[in-house]
Amino acid sequence: MKRARVLVPLAEGFEEIEAVTVVDILRRAGVEVTTAGLTEGPIKGSRGVIITPDTALHRIMEDEFDMVVLPGGLPGTTNLRLDKRIHDIVRRIHARKGYVTAICAAPSIYAELGFLEGRKATSHPSVAEEPHFKGVDYSDERVVVDGHFITSRAPGTAMEFAMTLVEALAGPEMRDKVNKGVMARL
Repeated sequence: MKRARVLVPLAEGFEEIEAVTVVDILRRAGVEVTTAGLTEGPIKGSRGVIITPDTALHRIMEDEFDMVVLPGGLPGTTNLRLDKRIHDIVRRIHARKGYVTAICAAPSIYAELGFLEGRKATSHPSVAEEPHFKGVDYSDERVVVDGHFITSRAPGTAMEFAMTLVEALAGPEMRDKVNKGVMARL
């Protein structure tokens, strides 16, 4: 069986808990995760934690991924939103029915692109009233799965979100196996 490939783009001001939790949990599940900075070199998160991505985004633009995970945070979400390469990657993955996922403020990017219209989704409450969420079946649930779209609310939901991503890519047995080691509440 082919190993799932996931892209986690990192923009200046990303939410550290959301990015690192997702990367850690997916790698524990044997998923191939690539972190890609919007720029070369280390990227500073919203709380000042500096992460060195695996690569720069421009180097993997032609690569195929089974899932994209957009971490939130400010101004990380704004920086992702303004980068047209992110839009291109997301559109490609969406067109192939790959998983298009985001947490915190980042689901607002998908809403703005029109991907969430008529779908059930969630986000951080601070962005839920943005105009582009009109037409979204908005939920206060901590993690929402609607087809190949998976959204989550905030740093405090990052572990549940990550476990949901594992289940989507590798099944409930792998989710349970990973959870046995980290003991998250699911």
